[in-house]
Amino acid sequence: MNDIPEGVIERLSTYLNCLIKFQQNGIETVSSERLGSSSGVNPAEVRRDFTYFGTFGKKGVGYDVETLIQHIQRILGSDEPHKIALVGAGNLGSAIASYEGLLQHGFHIAAIFDKDPGKIGENIRHLEVFDIKDLPQITKSTNIEIGIIAVPPTSAQEAANLLVEGGVSVILNYTPALISVPAGVQLHNTDPVQQLLHTLYYLSSTGDKGLPRKKRIPDGSKNRIKATH
Repeated sequence: MNDIPEGVIERLSTYLNCLIKFQQNGIETVSSERLGSSSGVNPAEVRRDFTYFGTFGKKGVGYDVETLIQHIQRILGSDEPHKIALVGAGNLGSAIASYEGLLQHGFHIAAIFDKDPGKIGENIRHLEVFDIKDLPQITKSTNIEIGIIAVPPTSAQEAANLLVEGGVSVILNYTPALISVPAGVQLHNTDPVQQLLHTLYYLSSTGDKGLPRKKRIPDGSKNRIKATH
């Protein structure tokens, strides 16, 4: 699947979100036009994206929602649960642990860690918060492959080091800190300020009359997780 354009993989996750909502609303079949409208993608591009993976749907009928969900989950690798180590039991960490969308897409918070003695031993969503010093041992023994960093920026690199030591191969960094990881570990930065700056570029690149402005706000580069999990 290495020859599949990254944009196609990204759109598949968007299609999946829309299809799950259709399923929750009792919709059994959907056309490429409706799926395109919901996902913000041209219907022709929706059909073209699916041709990379085989033939889906029937002409004049559309796509079976449940079947298409299963196909996309299999393609993205989310048809089986993936364990996550969550580092940080503060407000952000608690919000991530409580997000139901993770389970819908095959992600399971398997362990939560923190260095604050006041949080260690507490429960978040029926999960005990462990001492961050125990992270490498626990992630290794439970075969956790994904780590999420939701700690203060000053502690981000330390958290990343422990996740790497514990054998985690994919890290999502929810802090503005610039952290480094060794080759073979995929790093994805999701700093909301960075995303807002990226958005502001588009807001500020056209004037009131739609004329381009000279102003440019540089947006930081980011690594993307390839859909291998």
